[in-house]
Amino acid sequence: MPDRRTAQEALDRLTVDVADWPEQGVTFKDITPVLADHHAFSAIITALAAAGRDDHGSVVVDKVVGMEARGFILAAPVALALGVGFVPIRKAGKLPRATHAVSYALEYGEATLEVHQDGIAPGERVLMVDDVLATGGTVDATRQLVEACGGIATGVAVLMELSFLDPRRLTGDLPVSTLLTI
Repeated sequence: MPDRRTAQEALDRLTVDVADWPEQGVTFKDITPVLADHHAFSAIITALAAAGRDDHGSVVVDKVVGMEARGFILAAPVALALGVGFVPIRKAGKLPRATHAVSYALEYGEATLEVHQDGIAPGERVLMVDDVLATGGTVDATRQLVEACGGIATGVAVLMELSFLDPRRLTGDLPVSTLLTI
């Protein structure tokens, strides 16, 4: 089974920086080469899933949520690895039934996220998964959505944390597991 270091090395080796995308001054971290490499992808899923286990390897969450869009790619296999359900956190207007919604600031704009009101049952423990922790706004909004459903956000697992943007000012005391800090 791959270890955390294998996942970190794969991220460092395969992530491609794309300057000035999606707008001038932003450096986009393209993880598609990581996803295309079976061994790298397996290693990162195993490493991210560790955030949903205790020190003895027992699963300590009931659901995994993934934030649109790259968080979906990571969170669904993490949920499978943990043997729990997956719940998508979508952009506004994408879910067909009654939702909870939260608006927040992004690194380069604003957004609104939604979750089905019945997506998380009261008392369920939830691991939040995304690709990049930038400003912390997406994680904070997602935690609010989990709590609006009555769930308990137990932590967040991400591939990369952009520490220069000080994202932990918005994540508060929420445990953050990151594979690579930039």
